[in-house]
Amino acid sequence: MKPLLHQMLRALALLPLLGQTWLHSETLRLQIASGPFLPTAESLTNYVCPDWFRDAKFGIWAHWGPQSVPMAGDWYARNLYLQGHRQYQHHLEHYGHPSTNGWKDIIPLWRAERFDPDRLMALYRRAGARYFVSMAVHHDNFDLWNSKHHRWNAVQMGPKRDIVGAWQQAARKYGLRFGVSEHLGTSYTWFQTAKGADKTGPLAGVPYDGNDAKSWDLYHPPADPHDRGWYSTNRQWHLTWFRRIKDLVDSYQPDLLYTDGGIPFGGVGRSLIAHFYNANLRQHGRLEAVYTCKNSGSGEFIPGAAVEDVERGVLSGIQPRPWQTDTSLGDWFYNTQWNYRPARWIIHLLVDIVSKNGNLLLNVVQRPDGTLDPEVEQALEEMADWVAVHGEAIYATRPWYVFGEGPVRPRGGHFREDFPFTARDIRFTTRGRTLYAIALGWPEDRQIVIRSLASVPGTSTNRIQSVQLLGHPGRVHWSQTTNGLTIRLPDKPVSPHTAAFRITGRNLFPVPFETSPPPVRPDAQGRYILDAAEAELHGDHLRTEERGGRTNIGYWDRAEEWVSWKLQIPQPGRFQIAALCAAANGESRLRIEIAGQSLTRRIPATGSWDDFQPVELGVVEVSAPGVHTLSARPDAPSTWRPINLREVRVLPAP
Repeated sequence: MKPLLHQMLRALALLPLLGQTWLHSETLRLQIASGPFLPTAESLTNYVCPDWFRDAKFGIWAHWGPQSVPMAGDWYARNLYLQGHRQYQHHLEHYGHPSTNGWKDIIPLWRAERFDPDRLMALYRRAGARYFVSMAVHHDNFDLWNSKHHRWNAVQMGPKRDIVGAWQQAARKYGLRFGVSEHLGTSYTWFQTAKGADKTGPLAGVPYDGNDAKSWDLYHPPADPHDRGWYSTNRQWHLTWFRRIKDLVDSYQPDLLYTDGGIPFGGVGRSLIAHFYNANLRQHGRLEAVYTCKNSGSGEFIPGAAVEDVERGVLSGIQPRPWQTDTSLGDWFYNTQWNYRPARWIIHLLVDIVSKNGNLLLNVVQRPDGTLDPEVEQALEEMADWVAVHGEAIYATRPWYVFGEGPVRPRGGHFREDFPFTARDIRFTTRGRTLYAIALGWPEDRQIVIRSLASVPGTSTNRIQSVQLLGHPGRVHWSQTTNGLTIRLPDKPVSPHTAAFRITGRNLFPVPFETSPPPVRPDAQGRYILDAAEAELHGDHLRTEERGGRTNIGYWDRAEEWVSWKLQIPQPGRFQIAALCAAANGESRLRIEIAGQSLTRRIPATGSWDDFQPVELGVVEVSAPGVHTLSARPDAPSTWRPINLREVRVLPAP
């Protein structure tokens, strides 16, 4: 028995090595371009991001395909197979039951009959884009190019046109770098919903059309019951993904390749990147390729081997390597229920990202026929006007020593992109010895104070020589003290969105200063209005957002996170405290603490995140003058439900 047991233990110990051996042998079988890059983490970290990407700063993305047809938003091809989902209901009402009329029946309805890539690219160039990215394949497993390995493609079906090729030709014509995005890696598991059936109703148990083996080249064969991750463990699928994306890269020779997730499938994914880099190097004589992927827990992320992409979010500070935010003017695919972002939001996001060594890739939402809604065109024309004046503070710039100053301190991460910037939020960029300071608004009092550029007596630091307002032909009055650089603006705004300055001088370095908001002082009636935008946020998830044109504190999901304000109270007194709250997920309990006293009250459910209702919290007595901290906290994890908090009022009590 002992020899047999010993052999069994040895076999078990070798199982991980056998997996590595399979992966190594499969990697060796993959045909990749020869060159210095190998499909290993060590080799790929020799990558250096090209200057064209660092200089470009702003790209436009066409996240467009047959999922635009229902005009019901992103992930339609998957969610139409989820009974009870709004997109399932939409499909049932407009196209029929997914047992007979599924995703395969939507594809022929996408005709792109008014698609004019030349006109769109001219607009995108004017709006400031310096690179353009065409979606090549989404999770829906439909290739938008003349695929050699997949019959479900736009040349053979739907518009019967090479969409990627048309975009590429237009981008080259207008001098934009060209990229492609692939979302194929997750398709295998993403599409398993098509293998289901209704659980209730007259067609309960009738299989959806994804169960028909004749269409498995679109819907995929059934996955292993344990194969439910973002990326499938199916080895054959890994090789299929490699062949199709390699065909895409070889056919269109893009400058940029985007993957929706981390690097897929271990050595197979690394082989694709090595091939992309080596082929690009051979084509240009120098490496001009950019590969972007996410550091989000799906797949592999190798720092330095690629450009990090952040979906609908930003990073919190200046990064040593270039990075990219990808986001959208609306939903990812056309959706009649979504409102579009205004130009102001795009501009502020772009400036914040560029100040931190990043690029912005913006999806411009297209209708199924290929055209844009008037609101989208208007936003892009506003961008064009802004870029014409302020482009020198964006393109080919590099970060300063600090990215900026001001009360809004964006927290980094995916899906965090709504920030209540004002003219007090200032971002910095540099070009050579020129410093640009961009205020994210035009102040009503026409005065900007840049505290980072305060004078430093007795030193040669921050010897400012000139300050010019971009877009203004005349001079602006400015003065410099130990409190900062104060600039007086003209009566007429150059832009309603920003005030940008070209600053020259000697030894320009940021002067440290207190970053906490100053204490809130009482108004003429002795009231303290504690606005959400002025709060200090304590926690990684909590953040401010805009709702109904006003700022509120939201994403308050975690009971350990809290907010606070400092109050300058000149004399003792009694104060009535109230809060303006919205609670969509049920009632909650909030605790207010100030001057050693605590008030706990129930926050009633309001039914909506936008329905803010006043809540009386009680009375406190402050016995000593001075600066006091008021904090608002969840009372206890067991009683906490997320709330939106717009303001806290501290009023003199009788």
